[in-house]
Amino acid sequence: MILSDRDIKKAIESGRVIIDCAQPGLSTPEQVTQFMHIHASSMDLRLGSVFKLYDHSKFAILDPKNPETLQGRMRMITIPEGESFIVQPGEFVLGVTMETITVPDDLVVRVEGRSSLGRLGIIVHSTAGFVDPGFSGTITLEISNLNRMPVALYPGMRVCQLAFEQMTSPAETPYNKKPHSKYLNQVLPEESRLMTDPEFVGA
Repeated sequence: MILSDRDIKKAIESGRVIIDCAQPGLSTPEQVTQFMHIHASSMDLRLGSVFKLYDHSKFAILDPKNPETLQGRMRMITIPEGESFIVQPGEFVLGVTMETITVPDDLVVRVEGRSSLGRLGIIVHSTAGFVDPGFSGTITLEISNLNRMPVALYPGMRVCQLAFEQMTSPAETPYNKKPHSKYLNQVLPEESRLMTDPEFVGA
């Protein structure tokens, strides 16, 4: 069951879902719901100013069985206010939402791209379109440009939409109670921690 606009607002205003907009003057959940772009069955989030991209010219391969090939292979770029980040054709970068979200134990959040950006060839998630119950943090965006032309992205623009789905019951082990939650409380776009998966540890 997907939450409607009225139920998204109720979830935020009751504190069940927490959205930190990092916006001066938004001190109450009611002010947050008035500020956010909430649609009939989803809510938009904005693009942050920090990006990470692979220095592919310096390294030969990304190999989860060799942790050194996954660590420190990305450089971080912070875009000044009012300026754009240009995503080149075929390029893959990590971005991050401006907002921080905290999800209760009985909701799942799906991250989807905006149609208007999709029509420019911009994909905002490769596979990670799923936010677990119990998660708290910003959302890392896996941004790709399928277009043959570069596309400018601006921090603060609406970049993705969230749909909230009610679970049949609260999760027995929500994300914040897992023994190894890789990305809990993330702030910056986080690169892959695949090498910490049990099948790769000690491989």
